[in-house]
Amino acid sequence: MPTLDFKGKQFIYGHHLTVPIRTLKINADKSLTGDNDPSLNDNLIIHGDNLHVLKALLPKYAGKIKCIYIDPPYNTGNENWVYNDNVNSPIMQAWLEKHSPVDHEDLERHDKWLCMMWPRLHLLRELLADDGTIFISIDDNERHRLRMLMDEIFGVENFLNCFAWINNLKGRQIAKSGAARTHESILTYTKSVENAITWHPISIKKATQLMPDAYKMAEYEILYDEIGAYVVKNELHNTNSKFNEKTRPNLVFNIHYCPKTNEVRFTDMDSNEQYEGFACIFPKPCNDGVHRFQAWRWGQDKIRSELHDLHFEKNNDGFRVYTKIRNFEFTNFKDLITNISGSNTLLKSLGIEFPNPKPVELVKLLIEISTPENAIILDSFAGSGTTAQSVLALNKEDDGNRKFILIECEDYADTITAERVRRVINGVENAKDETLRNGLGSSFTYCTLGEPIDEEGMLTGENLPSYEALADYIAYTATGNALTAIAKREDYCFGETDDIRFYLIYEPTLQFLESSASALDGERAEQIAKACKETGKKAYVYAPQKFVSQKELTDMGITFCQLPYNIHRIADA
Repeated sequence: MPTLDFKGKQFIYGHHLTVPIRTLKINADKSLTGDNDPSLNDNLIIHGDNLHVLKALLPKYAGKIKCIYIDPPYNTGNENWVYNDNVNSPIMQAWLEKHSPVDHEDLERHDKWLCMMWPRLHLLRELLADDGTIFISIDDNERHRLRMLMDEIFGVENFLNCFAWINNLKGRQIAKSGAARTHESILTYTKSVENAITWHPISIKKATQLMPDAYKMAEYEILYDEIGAYVVKNELHNTNSKFNEKTRPNLVFNIHYCPKTNEVRFTDMDSNEQYEGFACIFPKPCNDGVHRFQAWRWGQDKIRSELHDLHFEKNNDGFRVYTKIRNFEFTNFKDLITNISGSNTLLKSLGIEFPNPKPVELVKLLIEISTPENAIILDSFAGSGTTAQSVLALNKEDDGNRKFILIECEDYADTITAERVRRVINGVENAKDETLRNGLGSSFTYCTLGEPIDEEGMLTGENLPSYEALADYIAYTATGNALTAIAKREDYCFGETDDIRFYLIYEPTLQFLESSASALDGERAEQIAKACKETGKKAYVYAPQKFVSQKELTDMGITFCQLPYNIHRIADA
């Protein structure tokens, strides 16, 4: 399979493997949990470098995320983003120092963007469930390079689709070509196409919302005449300067319009004739430095016969003429998936402006079609927090129990990302939508990055992780997966696989670790052996010390792993 080569790839190829696993620190003051204590099992909003946060999530969430939606920097050259991953290579460091931040003048900005995305996509793949789906919003600046990157990391056979969605109804003008960009792309992959679930069918209402004709009309006011509803979008002028009085003389004339009677009359361009009660409307001058006029798109006969499909709008210069568009579905305008609705929702919920937020309806639709009602949804480029609101809104609609995990590295993680979620949970005053006004409910725990889990640091007591964090770390290191519902029990069993029970005799104090209470003794070994015999499983026991020989333990079906030295991959796990 062809692969994409880029500057720096050799240095970051295995960088995700060298990133240390760090703990997550709960900030209770910034969390919103009601009467409950903040918990890592809650919805999470995490402030920190998403590369390190993704690695920190692996012990608890590897293989458990059903849906990933990310909206990374598009690398247009105007974002001024900084590539600052700590890649341990003098050549790489010298290269990064040469151009930072990344901007339009940096001729290597595409290489740096790929270096930024490569390790993060690897970690996202590890977090994704076998039947999970990842959606990535992107535009034409990096879409083709991202497609090749995803083919290499996720596998070309796991590509599902490249969705196009209209994000700019008027279109962004491209100076070089004169064309207008109206859409972005959503690259979609699964972890394993063999295990991928069948997506839930889209409702008729939402399918209607995605129709191109409806998109085109979304930002225009609905008007009515004797025939029915219509919107106005296109002026009657032909904007192509090649159509003028020389090339299409039959389409260049003056229109005289009477607003009282809705009548029209016509005169030649060089005529000075006026009609009482009529306003004269001239064709527009061409924009090419030559004093001439553009043609109308309709001739005089068509204007007379289809006058009912023309809209005359008064302005300071007299009147402007538009064609009426009637063939559209206008009942769902308020729900259409556009960046305009994304901005409006955010403005209403926060009272501030955030650049180019993704609309709730778009992200909600992606989650709805790809996940069950108890899924975990991850967004590692959280921005304004649209994904969280989408999850909460969908749960409110179908009584689902989905959970979100947001990661945001910028300083606004609390003041914008988390604050938006707080408001939609508690209720947005003056929101038009009654559900949003009353609040979507739920809770979240706010976290920051803690220290790396340092096995050697456990010997001195300087860096002792919590029981749950160490148990997650041991399970992930041993099996390559996250165990379900890890929690310390009375017998120190914290989780199990199909054939192994895991035990961790540990308390995060140096006093406990140096005492005989931390040892695997004969009494504990017999209790563990009995439990394993009843379940038909063998045991791996992690503890600082033991008072029973490994020969005796082996006969009991127990493997002893001394902390901190024997935390490693179990080949047959």
